[in-house]
Amino acid sequence: MERFSNTGLGFLNFLTLLASIPIIGAGLWMARSSTTCENFFQTPLLVIGFVVLVISLAGFIGACFHVAWALWVYLVIMLFLIAALFGFTIFGFVVTGQGGGVEVPGRAYKEYRLQRYSPWLRNRINDPQYWSTIRSCIFGSRTCAKLAYWTPLDFMQRDMSPIQSGCCKPPTACSYNTETVIVSQDPDCYRWNNAPTLLCYDCDSCKAGVLENIRREWHNISVLNVVVLVFLIAIYSIGCCAFRNARRALTDYPHGQNRMTKVKPRWDYYCWRWWYNKKEELF
Repeated sequence: MERFSNTGLGFLNFLTLLASIPIIGAGLWMARSSTTCENFFQTPLLVIGFVVLVISLAGFIGACFHVAWALWVYLVIMLFLIAALFGFTIFGFVVTGQGGGVEVPGRAYKEYRLQRYSPWLRNRINDPQYWSTIRSCIFGSRTCAKLAYWTPLDFMQRDMSPIQSGCCKPPTACSYNTETVIVSQDPDCYRWNNAPTLLCYDCDSCKAGVLENIRREWHNISVLNVVVLVFLIAIYSIGCCAFRNARRALTDYPHGQNRMTKVKPRWDYYCWRWWYNKKEELF
């Protein structure tokens, strides 16, 4: 069991050590990239990469070389990591529990309403600086340019992504016939502009489409986090065994050997020994 726990922990941490290298590389590559969206995600990738690198290095050294202090640091960081990941997973399920699209009669696509999403996500997306970054990203990706060649029949029969549905067209219920009596319409109807650089990028429906993408991805990540949590707890258990083995390795006694020794005989030892020898001589 001792050899298995240390070897297994060392092997697992060696794999995670190798996995941290492309994560850090991706973050550094995004830092040098000119694309706005990629720069937005560089900090989380770099933080995750360096944390995984430090944890894996400490666990690998401690398990393979029986370094008790390295394993102690490894277990402490792992405990905080498990607690943080558990909290993040619960928060993710709560935040992504709301949202979803609304069916549009006679259309294959759905439309999205900002009010259907959690208050935390709405406050985040309504931040001007945050939305400016996302807006530039959507425009740079040329997502809406793909719809420029659609025919009216395509808009009725073909499906759209949440961002295309919210950012590249006005809401389906909007009416722009100036001959009819003006009635109350969705505020996004007045934000729509035919200019390719404007379209509906400032509409609430566009923000809702972005939130729908985030909600789907975050929900998938939360499900994956549950699997990762189980994996981390299993590694943490093996790490506890390896830490115990490393502490035993600091002594002169291997695991399982009796450490009890009599330093000085008891006060009546010689009396009983003399009596035993005399008894043997008589009989």
